[in-house]
Amino acid sequence: MKLKKLLTDIALELYRGSREIEITGLCSNSKRVAPGNLFIAKKGLTCDGSQYIEEAIESGAVAILSDMGNPFLKDVVQLVHPDPGTIEGVLASAYYDHPSRELFTVGITGTNGKTTVAYIVKHLLDNLALSAGLIGTIEYLIGESRYDAEHTTPDVITNHKMLKEMVRAGCKAAVMEVTSHGLAQRRVDQIEYDVAVFTNLTQDHLDYHQTLDSYAKVKSQLFASLSEDKNAVINIDSPYSTKMVKKCRAKVLTYGLSPEADLSADQIKLTKSGTEFQISYQGQRLSFSWPLIGRFNVLNCLAAVGVCLSYGIPLEALPPHITSFPPVPGRLERVEEHAIFVDFAHTPDALQNVLQTLQELKTGRIITLFGCGGDRDSEKRPQMAIVAEKFSDFTIVTSDNPRSEEPLSICEQIASGFRSKNHLIEPDRRRAIEKAIEMKGEEDLILIAGKGHEAYQIFSHQRVPFDDRKVSLESIETIKGQ
Repeated sequence: MKLKKLLTDIALELYRGSREIEITGLCSNSKRVAPGNLFIAKKGLTCDGSQYIEEAIESGAVAILSDMGNPFLKDVVQLVHPDPGTIEGVLASAYYDHPSRELFTVGITGTNGKTTVAYIVKHLLDNLALSAGLIGTIEYLIGESRYDAEHTTPDVITNHKMLKEMVRAGCKAAVMEVTSHGLAQRRVDQIEYDVAVFTNLTQDHLDYHQTLDSYAKVKSQLFASLSEDKNAVINIDSPYSTKMVKKCRAKVLTYGLSPEADLSADQIKLTKSGTEFQISYQGQRLSFSWPLIGRFNVLNCLAAVGVCLSYGIPLEALPPHITSFPPVPGRLERVEEHAIFVDFAHTPDALQNVLQTLQELKTGRIITLFGCGGDRDSEKRPQMAIVAEKFSDFTIVTSDNPRSEEPLSICEQIASGFRSKNHLIEPDRRRAIEKAIEMKGEEDLILIAGKGHEAYQIFSHQRVPFDDRKVSLESIETIKGQ
């Protein structure tokens, strides 16, 4: 694309060079610049992209966007904007020809449930109306292609690029998990969502947002960005639901277990093989069943149903496709035939939801194993212990992506929240899993929480392979052989 075409409707000062040059792509990471790229030198949290302009030019960048011109740079086009980061999304959307406008685009935000809701929405849209791509925590799905996710919400250029690839692959919809970091760092700028979903808001990421109110304010940006002809699907059971809709101009559909919700569920029956429930909407009342367990998963189902209703799919079309929904990796995932469950729960609220579900199913003890990530919100660590102690019979505290922190120190901070002696600390996660399995009785359940689908552990010096599901099976075989 010629630079002048890219800038047709974008006001940028040309400091030096010609608009006639050909641009092969956009990039704001100097280490990923390809020949012919326009490099966007924006200010980040810890560094200024202007420091990497020369590196970008050496890698082949033919144009630079920065906050001031440099008369000493030769043989490169220079564009100037007072804050390049604020216009990155505008450039990305224009370069990829505004792909979100060609898709039924769904954005899902909230502390917990984003991944499960995203998979349910994709499953329903694929089976009922239109093929959907997915951008989320576990993976990116574009047509028949699958990519392991690097970030739940990628950078804004990558997002627009993937949306364009979805259009080219024949997708008619895009389902995206939208994190608070993604919103705060403008990673979803210029993506025009047709439906935005709010699942819930509980303590998380306070190392970044500082307070729950500021965390909620960032989340609410997604709903404030919707135009009047779009839709918002809001969990009315969350005390933060009013904050989400305060500046929302879109049509609002509320969901929840509360009868005041526009879309509600009751008559919930949990079994070890799944859940049965009834959904009510505008005078209709239909029975649903599926293989997922947990009341919180009923809320996730309602959120996805709300998206389908917003698209125009009738409620009566949904029950058979809800029944066929497969489990989501690492979300209360059972380890083969064993009474061992692996879940991504890494906040006090998420851990409580999962443990309350297991409480309804248990016939023996619940043994819970979890840790907390290093270099993250430390305030929640003792709170996780309080929840585990209340809803478990025994708890093993271990490591969970300790990053630059000392694993034992994190475990001790967690353990400060316990009031009884029904716990132990084992920083080695593999050994902790072995201990849980060794102490498990025939009727007991084990919950391994915190990492879910993740197949690695992050330490200060390295990232090592580690999958709770595989390690559990290996531990079972090791103990059998003893």
